[in-house]
Amino acid sequence: MIKRGPLVGMLGVVALLSGSAAWAQQSKIVWTPQEDTIRKQIGLLRSVPDSFRGRENKKIAAEIRKLPAGINKVRLADGLAGFSTEGYFGQDALQEVADTLAAALTETPQPDEKGEPAEPYVELATLVQYEHVTTTLTGPQMDAAKKSLEADDAARRAADFTLQDVNGKTWALKDLKGKVVLVNFWATWCPPCRKEMPDLNGLYKTFEKKGLVVLSISDENPEKVLPYVKEHPVEYPILLDPGDVTEKAYHIEGIPKSFVYDRDGKIVAQAIDMRTKKQFLDMLAAAGLK
Repeated sequence: MIKRGPLVGMLGVVALLSGSAAWAQQSKIVWTPQEDTIRKQIGLLRSVPDSFRGRENKKIAAEIRKLPAGINKVRLADGLAGFSTEGYFGQDALQEVADTLAAALTETPQPDEKGEPAEPYVELATLVQYEHVTTTLTGPQMDAAKKSLEADDAARRAADFTLQDVNGKTWALKDLKGKVVLVNFWATWCPPCRKEMPDLNGLYKTFEKKGLVVLSISDENPEKVLPYVKEHPVEYPILLDPGDVTEKAYHIEGIPKSFVYDRDGKIVAQAIDMRTKKQFLDMLAAAGLK
C-alpha cells in the first residue's frame, strides 16, 4: 500500500524506504550501515517476483528483529508491513511481518501524534482487522488504533457519491442497488494500483452480465488520468474525484483500496491494498457473485 497525504509521522515511510530523495532530505534520518542495507532491500521488494516475495518478506523481517531497539527499527518494521500486503504472499509471511512490527513497538513504544495513535499502531491494527493476523501487543495505543479503524468503517458504510467518469457519464452509488459494485481507489503514479488493473478488467468482463459494476476512482487531474487510460485502456468506468471529496468520505489514507457492495448496497468486503485475481474473486464471492 502506498500511504498518501502529507508526510506526517510515519506516513512517508514507504517513500522513505523506496529511496525517495525528497523524503530523505526532509526526514534527516541517520541510518546505520546495517539499517540502510535493510532499507534498500525493502525498497527493492516490488522488483522481486511474486512467487519469491513471501520468502523475501520473512528474510527481511528476521533481519529487522536482530537490530537494536530504536525508532529506526520501528520505521523499518512499519515500512515492511506497508509492502507486505501488495498481493498475497502467504499468511505465514504476513504473520512474521506483523510479529516483527509488534516486537519493535514493544521495545520502542511510540507517542501519540496530535492526540491520535502513532501510525505503526494503526498499521498493526489494520493487519489484524483486515488481513487476519494475530498479535499479543495490547495497550491504550492499540485500543485507540482499533477504535480509529472502527470509525473509518462506520464512515465508509455511510459514504455515498455521485461522480463523472472520464467520458462525462454520471455515476451515483445509490442508484446501483441490485448490482454488485466494486469501488476501487487508485492513481496513475501508484505501482500496485496499476498492477491490479488488468485483473480488475478481466473480472469486470467475466461478471458484467451477472451484474458486476466496477467503479475506479482517482482524485488526479484529468490531464494525468486521460493519457494513462488511453495508453492502458480498461472497460470499466474510470471516475474523477475533484478535490478528493469521495476519498475523504471513505477515509482513504493509502491506495489502492477496494470495497465490494452486495446487491442490497451493503459493504461486504474490503481490501486495504493491492489484490490478486483470487483475492478479488473471494471478495466478490462475499457478495454472492461466483
